[in-house]
Amino acid sequence: MMPAIKNNYLKLLFSLFLLPAFFSCDKKKEQIPAALQHPNEITFISLSNIGGEQGNYKIIKVTKDSIHAEQGIAEQQTHQEWSSAITAQNWKNLIASIKVKDLDEIQSSPSKQSVDGIDETFQIRTPKKSHIYVNSYADTVHYKQLKQFKEQLNLLLPTEYQ
Repeated sequence: MMPAIKNNYLKLLFSLFLLPAFFSCDKKKEQIPAALQHPNEITFISLSNIGGEQGNYKIIKVTKDSIHAEQGIAEQQTHQEWSSAITAQNWKNLIASIKVKDLDEIQSSPSKQSVDGIDETFQIRTPKKSHIYVNSYADTVHYKQLKQFKEQLNLLLPTEYQ
């Protein structure tokens, strides 16, 4: 009778050691951040026009829920700002023309600021990459999507920021 008790005792002891090991192998599923779930989703777009003899600037920043615009003339020390919330539908309309898979195809052109010109600069961010274009309007093949973005943007901006 002694061996049966010893065996049951050992089985119980052995089970107590295995039970925690069994549950420790069950890893909790880590939540994947939203940015990694949609690496090619546009999260931010900015458009700026900067340069000229007097240091003119207009900078517009757009996210999924807001627009912020500022403009001024450095030489005259003027500056004004405007901000507004936007709807999910406004955001969809703004980014509808932009094809993330084609963003690497858009070509920039040389800066015009060195000859008192104004540079148009776009920045388009996704969780995966940030795309920056300077004077890409010279790329007539690929610029169309950015032009359509600007047209949609102008529908949301006050006249003085267009």
